Amino acid sequence: MSPMISVRNLTKVFGEGKTVDDAVALAGEGIGRGEIQQRTGATLAVHDVSFDIEPGELFVIMGLSGSGKSTLVRLLNRLIEPTSGSIEVDGRDLGSLGDADLRSLRNKRIAMVFQHFALLPHRTVRQNAEYGLQIRGVDPGERREKAQWALEQVGLGDRADARPGQLSGGMQQRVGLARALASDTDVLLMDEPYSALDPLIRRDMQHLLVRLQRELRKTIVFITHDLNEAMLLGDRILLLKDGRLVQVGTGPQILESPADDYVRDFVSDVDRSRVLTASDVIRDPRITVTLDERPADVLVRLGKAEATGAYVVDDERRILGVIRDDWLGTAASNGNSGIDRNALVEEFRTTESDRPLIDLLHQVGRNPVPLAVIDDERRLLGVVPRGAVLAALSDPNRSS
Repeated sequence: MSPMISVRNLTKVFGEGKTVDDAVALAGEGIGRGEIQQRTGATLAVHDVSFDIEPGELFVIMGLSGSGKSTLVRLLNRLIEPTSGSIEVDGRDLGSLGDADLRSLRNKRIAMVFQHFALLPHRTVRQNAEYGLQIRGVDPGERREKAQWALEQVGLGDRADARPGQLSGGMQQRVGLARALASDTDVLLMDEPYSALDPLIRRDMQHLLVRLQRELRKTIVFITHDLNEAMLLGDRILLLKDGRLVQVGTGPQILESPADDYVRDFVSDVDRSRVLTASDVIRDPRITVTLDERPADVLVRLGKAEATGAYVVDDERRILGVIRDDWLGTAASNGNSGIDRNALVEEFRTTESDRPLIDLLHQVGRNPVPLAVIDDERRLLGVVPRGAVLAALSDPNRSS
């Protein structure tokens, strides 16, 4: 599958004339942003950045204030013209587009959600949600229908006739998100959309975005300076420092293998329990059992695994229940040739592979078998032992 967005050697310098060329040359020599500005008067905003974003990916660009992240996201739809480098959206080179084609791309392919909502106060919530469709020339009935659908997606279906001034900050941001959803573009650019919100409202909006992305699978570029937010939302994360790319990877990859001391310090205070999921600590079960196995043989296997119980699964690895060692001991003494389904107990708990570890802490270690990771068909994918969770939550980089 081809990338939805492909960026190669992207550079942006704010300056005039020869100062821009001088700044680019100094940046190529590895000179830092501060010295470049002192020597040339030009500002190096982004330098030699390359990355790909896959269709349906929620890609986070993050860094501290002044790192270049907001400039980078505006380069992606040519709100800012690059100094050099290339940007392709679904195979189309943005640098080759004339003004009319660029406006069409922004209207139909790329939507943007801003930090400060950018709502029109004299229009209703529905009219704000359908504004992008109106610019595109969509029929009034169709745009009303799409806007109403989008408002329902963000939980504002009953506030369509309200004015933005009648809504809280969190609700206004939901309208901004609904406007982007109603436009039904391939790409959403979100420039620190939640940074102005109160912490509780911000958390609600984060979880709303996670739910919508799971259902709609848009290609989203999300800008933030909050690493915990980046780790919660991002399929992958790009870290910027002084306009330069420092590292790209999944949250767990960046936590476990920081590229340098800057990244190591950056991630040192991350709440790992909210970043790592069951899939990051999943293990193969030491033992699984089928109903046709002899209890005496299962007892031997339990002893070798130092376990007091085991999952009993069918031919497709769906969990039927748990068999305990005390029943197996009695059955072995009686010479039973198989496991009685009525002997299975429900002393186990299950989780999905994408569930954060913080949701699992109260479940691990409370039953005779480890926490089971299952798929939608209740098939056993693996287990989450308590020791694996504790090991994952300890930060190996703190001692280095």
